Amino acid sequence: MCITELQTTHENTLLAYLPGLTNVEHVFHPIVNIHTGQLFGVEAQVHDNHRAGFENMADLIDTARKKGLRHQLDMYLRQKVFTEFFRFKQKHPVKLFYKLDPRICRSPDYRPGRSLELLRQQGQVPADVCFELPANPGMGDASASDVADRYHLQGYRIAITNFDIHTSGLQLFDNLAPDYVKIHQRFFKNLQEHPKNRLILTFLIEFAHLMGCSVVAWGVRNKEEFIQCRESGCDMIQGNFVQPPEHNLASVRQEYESIGKIPKKDRRVHVDKDRSLIASETKYLEPVLSDCTVVNIFDQFRKNRAVSFFPVIDHNGEPLGIIQETAFKEYIFSKFGRQLLENPSFGKDISRFVTKIPVADVHSSVESLIESYTRFNNNEGLLMVENMQYIGVLSTNSLLKLINEKNLTLARNQNPLTQLPGNNLINEYLSQSLADAENIHHLIYFDFDHFKPFNDRYGFRNGDRLILMFAEMIKKTAFSENRFVGHVGGDDFFMGIRNSTLETVEDQMSALASEFQKNAESFYDSDTVKNGFLLAGDRQGKEQKLPLMTVSVAILELPDGNKNNLTVEDTANMLARLKKKAKHSDTGIAAARLQNILSG
Repeated sequence: MCITELQTTHENTLLAYLPGLTNVEHVFHPIVNIHTGQLFGVEAQVHDNHRAGFENMADLIDTARKKGLRHQLDMYLRQKVFTEFFRFKQKHPVKLFYKLDPRICRSPDYRPGRSLELLRQQGQVPADVCFELPANPGMGDASASDVADRYHLQGYRIAITNFDIHTSGLQLFDNLAPDYVKIHQRFFKNLQEHPKNRLILTFLIEFAHLMGCSVVAWGVRNKEEFIQCRESGCDMIQGNFVQPPEHNLASVRQEYESIGKIPKKDRRVHVDKDRSLIASETKYLEPVLSDCTVVNIFDQFRKNRAVSFFPVIDHNGEPLGIIQETAFKEYIFSKFGRQLLENPSFGKDISRFVTKIPVADVHSSVESLIESYTRFNNNEGLLMVENMQYIGVLSTNSLLKLINEKNLTLARNQNPLTQLPGNNLINEYLSQSLADAENIHHLIYFDFDHFKPFNDRYGFRNGDRLILMFAEMIKKTAFSENRFVGHVGGDDFFMGIRNSTLETVEDQMSALASEFQKNAESFYDSDTVKNGFLLAGDRQGKEQKLPLMTVSVAILELPDGNKNNLTVEDTANMLARLKKKAKHSDTGIAAARLQNILSG
């Protein structure tokens, strides 16, 4: 019986027991690059299972399992998805993500190689399909590992869904060696209320990257979650923020421009500067294809004696790891090494020689690249991608150049005393805040009161200590990515806060000013603190009583939307007038909204 006839027989048997199965449909959920919005893949999800006469998918699966047709059910649904997806793929070079229950290999109707037959019938390759395995308790058994190994050897990709920090999840990760990791939304939603989740999220992403995996944030609902995921290092996102699941694949777009525009509008990271640095140091090293033979690679090393490794990519240009020259040493020096490599049963599969190293996106920050490299501690560097396609290698020497360049740039833009961003970065932040039409910004200027008399009495060293104390205080208040702090110079500081309210900012700055006043008293001698004033001479030499040190705070609220073509100089002048007002205020704080200043 030919393959087609066999499939028809299996299908007829399945439909005889489950006649409503023909009504079951799938929906498709796009997965896009988090930096550019470029479509990377779609996840197929079973929908309308109630039309087959079942309340949920679990009931449908249980019924098929009891009748010994679990694998037939999966193949029937898989064939429907493959047919629709590969029509879509003719115009869109993307990957299919498909959920896989590893327990199907225990079903009495299980027959390996069925998916490969379906792909060959449609002229497709396994690298276009990624099977998703759940990272939940009970899935870390031998069947999951065996299924992952089997599919990997055939050229498919493997993803772990709902990956978490529990031992079972990490153990499964080690067993399955996945290509992708999907992180559930519970780790990135409401991070302000659950700061512990931020640490967990960062750990999971770093761990996955160190193991050479790409990370998908699953279930992203809004812009704030998107920003959290991007800044934490996720590579791709999936969720209703991009697009809800769709029955019609034609409604899935090749590029989601709104996603790609967010990093450009969000100016908290210097994407363009870092990208130009990274791109200049990324060198293209000719890769080898994952389906080439060991002999072919062995010959490549002989022809390119200066090369110690080759990147390995699939037919879509996605990097899978590297093959190092040292991997062939035991064969080079063994008596029958060459003959073994030329043996078709051995030399056709190069996966045993592939080593995974960190893969990084060209849009990443220099700091994240350096962290990935130092944590992995390899000698080859990083494989660089753009839209998940290989573009070159960032070598160890190139990374050292990036570190040096960043240190020089940092030194030029930092205040030498406090190490806080200096005037260049403060002005850059002001420009970006004025250009941001989507968010509310609060610009805050701090200036010590009666600092000069203190400096004259107690010396500049104690003055510097006081400045450093305040610098540490405002650093602690910058507890989220929505905050920026800088040191203008001397006893003048700056802070920017995004997406807060004027009332909240006033309360926080009032508390900060009170804390500073209390801490500053410890820098005076006990008699001065007891008296509540400092005896100091004025410019004419006449002794006078001066108040102890406080800090004046000027707060300017910039609304979202149009800023009336306000310039940085205009903003600085408004803050200066508010600072003067604050110094004559009983509270030491002066706050105003931009629209009130312009209308008054």
